[in-house]
Amino acid sequence: MVLLLTTPLPVPHGFTTRLGGVSEGPFYSLNLSAATGDDPGRVEENQKRVLAAFGHPPVAALKQVHGSEVHRVEGPGVWEGDGLFTQTPGLLLRVGVADCYPLLLYHPQGAVAALHAGWRGVVGGILPKALALLGDLGLDPAEAHLAVGPGIGGGCYQVGEEVAAAFGEAGLPTFTPDPKAPGKYLLDLEGALLLQARRAGLREERIHRMGLCTHCEPTLFSHRRDRGRTGRMWGLVLLPR
Repeated sequence: MVLLLTTPLPVPHGFTTRLGGVSEGPFYSLNLSAATGDDPGRVEENQKRVLAAFGHPPVAALKQVHGSEVHRVEGPGVWEGDGLFTQTPGLLLRVGVADCYPLLLYHPQGAVAALHAGWRGVVGGILPKALALLGDLGLDPAEAHLAVGPGIGGGCYQVGEEVAAAFGEAGLPTFTPDPKAPGKYLLDLEGALLLQARRAGLREERIHRMGLCTHCEPTLFSHRRDRGRTGRMWGLVLLPR
């Protein structure tokens, strides 16, 4: 059975783990990406199992580029970018991750979004951009709910001076010098996202964190821990009909 992690987000949603699929080896077992070197037939079966948990709805997906573009979509398809936003009931939005953070948004007046937030996406403001789309529609961003899925934790995410400087210039000082590696920093990517959410006015009780580190948790895929030879997980959200 597919294991879907959920939060108090009050719409159908979930974050997959690596449990419940048919893949083998470094992709064990619920790898959802055919671009990793896994057997395509196994990936297809894994994807079917996840989509079955949502009733096989139409799906909007991404060709992710580690940026901050958010697409407003009305039906199924594939868009190049790192965020999807819809007001279409019954449309399932999905993003793929293996250390970057999957973010899911829900607004009670009828909108959802799914975002892939790596360090470039965070610095580029992918979450504030998605919240701004709510404002453009006359919806108060402060009323939104945010679910933050599993991602690499601050104690495991070592970056160089250039990345740390980019966060400092973006007003996101969520990094500290790595005491074990001169010239390197430990970056709290989730901390930066939470800072952006609070600055946008989201209520604390509407921010739902998984608090799971992909690098530390063996039931999750981690690109960095597994040195690139690993699978991908999905973050999914659907606006009910």
